[in-house]
Amino acid sequence: MFIIMYNSKIIGLGKYVPDHVVTNDDLSKMMDTSDEWIQERTGIQERRWIPEGSDDTSAVMGAKAARIAIERSGLTKDDIDFIVFATLSPDYYFPGCGVQIQDLLDMPTIGALDVRNQCSGFVYAISVADQFIKTGMYKNILVIGAEYHSNGLDKSTRGRGVTVIFGDGAGACILSREEDTTKGILSTHLHSEGKYADKLIVEGPSIAHWVPEIMASKEEDISYFPYMDGTFVFKHAVVRFSEVIMEGLMKNGLQKDDIDMLIPHQANLRIAQFIQRKFGLRDDQVFNNIMKYGNTTAASIIIALTEAWEEGKINPGDNVVLAAFGSGFTWGSVIIKW
Repeated sequence: MFIIMYNSKIIGLGKYVPDHVVTNDDLSKMMDTSDEWIQERTGIQERRWIPEGSDDTSAVMGAKAARIAIERSGLTKDDIDFIVFATLSPDYYFPGCGVQIQDLLDMPTIGALDVRNQCSGFVYAISVADQFIKTGMYKNILVIGAEYHSNGLDKSTRGRGVTVIFGDGAGACILSREEDTTKGILSTHLHSEGKYADKLIVEGPSIAHWVPEIMASKEEDISYFPYMDGTFVFKHAVVRFSEVIMEGLMKNGLQKDDIDMLIPHQANLRIAQFIQRKFGLRDDQVFNNIMKYGNTTAASIIIALTEAWEEGKINPGDNVVLAAFGSGFTWGSVIIKW
C-alpha cells in the first residue's frame, strides 16, 4: 500500500481595497503626527480606510476579492470544496467570516473555517489549505485574508503609534491540486511564542472582561484598542523573519540566491528593508506595497502577492517565498515553485 500525496498550487489571485485613501497629512489633522514622522518610522505614505456609510466589512471585502480569484482561476464557485478565512477583525464575535463567504457567494454547503493568527494569518491559512489538498481530502480551496481595522483604532494622539500603521483591504487565492510534486507549494513552516502575547494585543472585550465591565470602569478603559510595544516587536520580527525564511530554503535545498521573489508581511517597510539587506536581495527580488496600503495584517501578503503577479513580477518556475511575523507571537513562511 502506498499513499498518494499531492502538492497544491495557486491558480487564481484577487484583491480588493476600499477607494477611500487616507494620507499621512489627513492623519495629522486627527492627531499629533506628520508625514515625515510616519514615513521615517514605517515607510507608509497612505492607506485605505472603509469610508462611513460603506457596506464593506471584512467578509464583504473578502467576497469581492474571492470573486476575482475564482474568475481568474477558470473555476466557478461551485468547484470550490472548502473555505479558509484569515482575519483578526471578523464581522461578528461569532460566527466567523468563512461561513459568510459561503452565503455571500451562494456556494454549496461546503466547510468553512476561520484562522485567527493576525499578521501571520494568511501564511497559516495557506498552510492549513495545503494540508487538506496534500492528503487528497479537497481539490480546490478558497483562501482569504481580509481586515477592517479602521473602525477599531484610537484616532487620537494617544493611539498614533498603532493607528498610523493599519489599513483595510482583502485578498484571496484559489489553491488547487497539483500532481507534479516539484511545483506549487513545496513547504510551509509555522511557529509561535505565546509568552509575548501582551506585546501586541487587543485585550478586550474578552469573556472575562466583557462590555458591561468596560463601560462600568471608573477610569477610562481602553482595552478594546490595540496595544503594541513597537520596539520590542521590531527586534523580534527581524530575527524570526530571517530564521523562518532560512528554514524554508534549507528544507528545499535552496540558497538565498535562489529566491526570485520574496513577499514579506507588510508590517513596516524598515523590517522588509532590513531583511532585504541581510539576504542580499535586489529591489526586484522583494515586493513591498505598504507605502500605499499600510499594514493590512492577514490581508497584506495576499494583496502584495496578487499585485506582484498582476504586474508581471512573478513567472512560471520562479521560487517565491512568503514570510510573516506578528501578534502571538506567531511567524511562518511558505516556499512556492510558481
